[in-house]
Amino acid sequence: MTLFHRVLAFLPVDPMADGLGDDIASEQAEDEHFDLHEQLTMDLADRWEEILVDERKDPEVSYVTED
Repeated sequence: MTLFHRVLAFLPVDPMADGLGDDIASEQAEDEHFDLHEQLTMDLADRWEEILVDERKDPEVSYVTED
């Protein structure tokens, strides 16, 4: 004999509900966007290196290295 006949269930979480979907769409609409589905070409590698160089110059970025 059970006293409770209810099943507790949660609604699925929508990760795009906080506006993330709109942010992703606007990023993808930018002229200089690139897809990760592209094959690694020298152009893509050069663009990625530029991003890394800029990021390394940012004083608010810190690195953790494993020794």
